[in-house]
Amino acid sequence: MSYLYKTRGTCSTQIEVTLDGDIVKDVKFTGGCNGNLQAIPKLVQGMTVDEVEKRLSGISCNGRGTSCGDQLAKALRQAYEASQA
Repeated sequence: MSYLYKTRGTCSTQIEVTLDGDIVKDVKFTGGCNGNLQAIPKLVQGMTVDEVEKRLSGISCNGRGTSCGDQLAKALRQAYEASQA
């Protein structure tokens, strides 16, 4: 299942995630810091939504109260919940 999430409070503007059940298959960021946003998808590929949330939720970038990693955790949770509806 592919899901598009509009980010809030980050340099990246959107995240496209693909899940197989609760397993992360693919992540693509639009905008943001190119190097970091190539690395994050490779690191989370194959992880469960819960694992990504535990590792990335609550990370703040430059005092913004969120980060691309935090936004990814939110995107994955929303995608998973949408797939269960």
